[in-house]
Amino acid sequence: MPFYDPEGSRFGIATFPYGLAPQGLATRRQLRRQQLRPAGQQPVAQLMWRSRRTSSAKGVPRGIQVAYLYEIAKARPYRPPSPKQLAALAAALRARRICPTCGVEQPYCLPRRYGQCQACHGWDLPSPEHTPTPSTESMLPAAVQPSTDRRP
Repeated sequence: MPFYDPEGSRFGIATFPYGLAPQGLATRRQLRRQQLRPAGQQPVAQLMWRSRRTSSAKGVPRGIQVAYLYEIAKARPYRPPSPKQLAALAAALRARRICPTCGVEQPYCLPRRYGQCQACHGWDLPSPEHTPTPSTESMLPAAVQPSTDRRP
């Protein structure tokens, strides 16, 4: 196994292949699911596996993914957001739904690609208040849309 190094002599930190982490260790996402946080502790081990994605970690070769492992025993409960933080988040999400062109709050976040609601962008919709999702066929370019004539 190329990524099995429990002593850390090869990679500088204890390394395990994907799916073979020892009990008592968890990634940040696994800690978060348990409503825990690392609480400032340094990673004690890492998971490594081959991937087609490019690695963004410093010093990790391309095509290899890394996930750091933390001790569950040293993790602390996560801090719930304060009412002010929740209010700020709600205001930010609301701002992402208001179209700058027509000023109408939409039931969806505006696509950053267009910078405005679907009706203002020209999606042949009845009104800015009512914006159904277009069908897949209407989103295709004219050259790709299925033809209506049926030739044998």
